[in-house]
Amino acid sequence: MSNTLFSPVRLGALNLPSRLVMAPMTRNRSPGQVPNAMNAEYYAQRAGAGLIVTEGATPDPSGRGYIDISGLYNDAQAEGWRGVAEAVHEKGGRIFIQLMHTGRISHPDFLDGNQPVSSSSIAAPGEMYTHTGMKPHGTPRALVADEIPALAATYGRAANLARKAGLDGVEVHGANGYLPGQFLAPNVNTREDAWGGSIEKRSRFLLEAVDSAVAAIGGSRVGVRLSPGGTFNDIHDPDAPATYAHVAAELAKRNLAYLHVYNTNPGFDVPALIRAHYKGTLILNGGYDRARAEADIASGLADLIAFGVPFLANPDLPVRLREGAPLNTPDQATFYGGSAKGYTDYPALAA
Repeated sequence: MSNTLFSPVRLGALNLPSRLVMAPMTRNRSPGQVPNAMNAEYYAQRAGAGLIVTEGATPDPSGRGYIDISGLYNDAQAEGWRGVAEAVHEKGGRIFIQLMHTGRISHPDFLDGNQPVSSSSIAAPGEMYTHTGMKPHGTPRALVADEIPALAATYGRAANLARKAGLDGVEVHGANGYLPGQFLAPNVNTREDAWGGSIEKRSRFLLEAVDSAVAAIGGSRVGVRLSPGGTFNDIHDPDAPATYAHVAAELAKRNLAYLHVYNTNPGFDVPALIRAHYKGTLILNGGYDRARAEADIASGLADLIAFGVPFLANPDLPVRLREGAPLNTPDQATFYGGSAKGYTDYPALAA
């Protein structure tokens, strides 16, 4: 009998009631980088997911990018996340926190006047919204080689804080052109030392960050997110299949809870490439509806499927998908920042 979207599954240290995952989505509603009661309500409303993966929280002050995103590097933030974890657990849910260092996708306004940091001193094109309006991304400072191990170690520190706060695990964000991706991508990483050049050296920061988290809380509570071949935040890799084959094979050695892959359809078969090199639990994400999710789970292409925007607009998405009920229409104007409107006020199905 083949598995379905609603079949239970073992994921690392957790037993999940379904294979339906809430994908991480930045919502910019944690002023002062500290989660609050409204954040807790938002996630608790979505506790029917097999697993929630939260929005990205930076493991270090140097990783602050975007307005009103959370952190997980001090006690106040950990207490804020404790409130989120408790609210989700009270509703019977399970929740991993995503650890996201934005690297060069930042601005001195978010960093107490300091430059953003990255693999190399290459600015990202475009602008970002700050408290005083739109501004170009800051030109990053290339990290000194001696600084890099300590920065990778912040993922372990954050993982420890996550578990102390009651969160079930962490997801290391290696996707979408943030700091680990800035090391992976040859158009951003032009280093000629032990952290750049070959695929093995460009992969080193991501793998050391993952190893730090695993050492802190165990691989059964650590996941990793990748976006092979993706170009978000001006990431370009002409040999992306080779890069991500290596990364997937290395991650396969680490007995992780899962690998979470965002497929942007970059011109090669991302799920097939990853499956060839990673035999552990695989979550796929990217434009899924129920029919496609069921097909990919039944075929064994994926073990779980993550939904993003549908979960944003439908706190009871698992019920709606199971029953074939219509979905709420997402309000894009309220995706990033603001109040409860477009955040905790989407209606559930009538009882």
